[in-house]
Amino acid sequence: MIDHVTLNASDYARSREFYRKALAPLGWRVEMEFDEEIGFGVDGHPFFWLRCGEAASPVHVAFRCADRARVDAFHAAALKAGGEDNGVPGLRPHYHDNYYGAFILDPDGNNIEAVCHRPE
Repeated sequence: MIDHVTLNASDYARSREFYRKALAPLGWRVEMEFDEEIGFGVDGHPFFWLRCGEAASPVHVAFRCADRARVDAFHAAALKAGGEDNGVPGLRPHYHDNYYGAFILDPDGNNIEAVCHRPE
């Protein structure tokens, strides 16, 4: 099990605001922040971190959602926050019958996904 993940952000302020807005529908909030490093999570545990630095090659990070409505809400919020669509919400049956995901490119070109594995 992964405890936390950190991504570099080439423009910390822009990425901070993008993720603050995009992750809100998932119930995530800022749990810790200092010196251009910020941790998002729930219940006092930051598990997704951003820090100011040169962005590496784009990565793919997927956030598990409890239901499909949260996948949809993430996608809408991320677009509104300035993300670029990289795959509208929908079923991806080539992974499995109930794989419902949406993909966004963040300000540094990272492929950020929200996914629900449950049937509707």
